Amino acid sequence: MQKVSVIIPTYKAEKFIEATLRSVLAQTYTNIEIIIVDDESPDRSIAICQQFTDPRISIVRQKNRGLAGARNTGIRHAQGDYLAFIDADDIWLPEKLAKHVQHLQSSPHVGVSYCCSAFIDETGQPLGIYQIPQYKDITPPIVLCRNPIGNGSVGVFRKEVFAAIKFEDNLYGTVEDFYFDEHFRQSEDMECWMRIILQTSWQMEGIPEALTLYRVNTSGLSANVLTQLEFLEKVIEKTRTYAPQFAAKWKNPAMAYYLRYSARRAIRMQDGTTAVQLAHRALATHWRIILEEPRRTILTLAAAYSIWLLPQSFYNHIENLALKITGANQKRRMQQLKS
Repeated sequence: MQKVSVIIPTYKAEKFIEATLRSVLAQTYTNIEIIIVDDESPDRSIAICQQFTDPRISIVRQKNRGLAGARNTGIRHAQGDYLAFIDADDIWLPEKLAKHVQHLQSSPHVGVSYCCSAFIDETGQPLGIYQIPQYKDITPPIVLCRNPIGNGSVGVFRKEVFAAIKFEDNLYGTVEDFYFDEHFRQSEDMECWMRIILQTSWQMEGIPEALTLYRVNTSGLSANVLTQLEFLEKVIEKTRTYAPQFAAKWKNPAMAYYLRYSARRAIRMQDGTTAVQLAHRALATHWRIILEEPRRTILTLAAAYSIWLLPQSFYNHIENLALKITGANQKRRMQQLKS
């Protein structure tokens, strides 16, 4: 029975870490080790973790190095055949690891197995909508423009995948092995996935089930959008160093898809002005987005203008109806994918 190393980077997570850790301990696949990486968290996160006595749990402490640094530390300590990450505010369904292990065992060409996510709010209540990625035939443009591994809590990786992208550096006074690039305080996932898809022969493939509950953070939209955009540009610039033709061809489409995604986030925050601005920037950056994905692009524009122009009470009524329709359609789609 192959072991799975579950890595939980932990920083300022005292509100959620208990639920996250309980969801990992409740996995039906039991041959796991749980590596909690204390990224110099200033709150009670680690004290809460220390209340658990399960022998599979270990706590590794380090000076603050950010999410990428915490994941790297977890990988260096991992003894498992497979590695799985979960952010300290997300939740796994009990059968998640079992299904990913089965997927990887039956698909020797797949190095990264991922899944769909169901969105929950800060109190843990379901929002009724899902993140449904493409599951098969994943190519470098799909990773860059649409990021099928949509958040840090969905992927389960063969350990060999990280061995294949390992590099050495001296960032803290000694030479270490690195997997995620710690120069990236955001978009570290995307940067890593790009090296996997472009520099190795391992394939990425998904499971058409919502096995991860992804907690939506509603704070700091405007500043976060600008920072994320800056880091996405840095990802593309780094990609240019080893895949220059690819980076040149796909930079504008990738930026446009991200801007459209950000516009949808602004819509959820009911920030109509920002949503319209971001949607316009997406079209100005790569106008073909409206031909490549007409339905999603047109709906984003319509929602942005609606929240910008309509009275809030009227828009809220439309939004609630749209969310119900979207959730129902997504549930039907997942049922179709599973069958």
